[in-house]
Amino acid sequence: MSFGLIFLIVLIGLGVVVLINAKRSKERELAQRAEELEVVKKAVGEDVTSFGEEVADLDVITAGVDLDTAARQDYQRALEAYDTAKETLERIDDQADVRHVTEALEDGRYAAACVRARVSGESLPVRRPPCFFNPQHGPSVEDIDWAPAGGQLRPVPVCAADAERVAVGAEPAVRKVATADGHGRRAYWEAGPAYSEYNRGYFNAYAGSGLLPGVLMGAMLFGGFGGGWDGAGAEGLEGGDMGGGEDLGGGDFGGDGGGDFGDFGGFDF
Repeated sequence: MSFGLIFLIVLIGLGVVVLINAKRSKERELAQRAEELEVVKKAVGEDVTSFGEEVADLDVITAGVDLDTAARQDYQRALEAYDTAKETLERIDDQADVRHVTEALEDGRYAAACVRARVSGESLPVRRPPCFFNPQHGPSVEDIDWAPAGGQLRPVPVCAADAERVAVGAEPAVRKVATADGHGRRAYWEAGPAYSEYNRGYFNAYAGSGLLPGVLMGAMLFGGFGGGWDGAGAEGLEGGDMGGGEDLGGGDFGGDGGGDFGDFGGFDF
């Protein structure tokens, strides 16, 4: 057998091995993505259930109350957001679908907050990002300085209850989710890239609004906080200098209708 023929056979054999390894690698990648999606779907399902309980509370709050047109519209918006979140959850078959569930939940929680304000005769809440510690808490009411363990103080948007907890030295009520690596429940911002679409859905609408503190916003845009919040690319950014827009209904920052921070899936303090 000639050397040329032997060389050709070896090349063919190597090619076959490469193709087989590539196929196996792709299969492992697809299996990992499917596993991650199931974990995230469970977390999203918890959020939908939580909002469902909030919607049920609206029935109690509004019982016997003669709602005006604006209150009825807000109530209907909350109900529709809940229905959208439930229906989208049932149809999730890709990571991108997760975003649409949390987008609906974010909008619905603001509508629910408006209903409560109207019924109690209070001023309508300002449309702000969800509470950073736990988006289930609904719209934030202020920014406070806070640092993760070993990190630097940075401003984050928080709900009134968490602001009070931090003010008295207590730990905020952080949203913890199951991690795809099976290492238990962790803060959602530490749960890894599998939660990127989950995060986007809650915060994308505020990407150009100036309502997210500059460092937090910059970190989301440029891929993570790094050690102690010093996210690369975030230095020097101030809230409101991210390029504009007052339409918080979901500005199109990435061509997919709801904005796009880039892959900030684990905020990675």
